[in-house]
Amino acid sequence: MRLEPFAEDGDLGEVIGRAVLDAADVGSAESLGVEGHLRVVEASARAESDVRALLQRSVEAARAGGASWARIGAALGMSRQAAQQRFGGPARDDDVSAEERWLGPVTAFDELPELEEAGRQGWRTVEAGMLAHRMVRTDTQWEHRRILWRGSLERERRDGWVVGCRAFPWIYLVRDLGVPPVAR
Repeated sequence: MRLEPFAEDGDLGEVIGRAVLDAADVGSAESLGVEGHLRVVEASARAESDVRALLQRSVEAARAGGASWARIGAALGMSRQAAQQRFGGPARDDDVSAEERWLGPVTAFDELPELEEAGRQGWRTVEAGMLAHRMVRTDTQWEHRRILWRGSLERERRDGWVVGCRAFPWIYLVRDLGVPPVAR
C-alpha cells in the first residue's frame, strides 16, 4: 500500500483514515454494509495499536537521544511525571537465559560501537527497548546497522541484511558474517 502525501493542510488524520479504509478493503464508503463497517472497526483497532506502538518507540528513541522527561512531557501536552509514568514502562525482565541478555544502557550516540563489539562475540539484537537491546547468543559473528524507518528494504536484503528489530524511528539490521565469534 502506498500512502499519498499529506493533504494540503498537513492533516495526518486524513492520511491515517485513508490507510485504514485501504486496509479494510471496503471500496466506496457510500456502499458500506454491516460487514464493511466491521472491517473498518477491525482495521481502525489495528491502526490504533500500531500508532500506540509508534508513540512508545518514539518516546524511547527520544530518551535514547538525550531528551528529558520534561521535554517529552511538554511535547505530549502532559507533565514530566505523567510522561515518565506512561512511557517509562515496567522494569525489564532480567531473568534471561545464558543465551539471552540485555545490552545497555546505551544511547543513540554509543549503541553502534556496543552492538559491533557484541556482534563480534556472537550476539545479535532481537529487540530494542529504552536504552537497551535484547540480544541472543549465536555461534557466528554478526554485523549491526541502524537506519531510519522506511518501507522498502529490498536493497539491504540483497546485501544480506535482515531486520533484527524495529524501534521507531530506527530499524536495526543484522547480517550473519558466517565466522565463529571471538572470545571475550
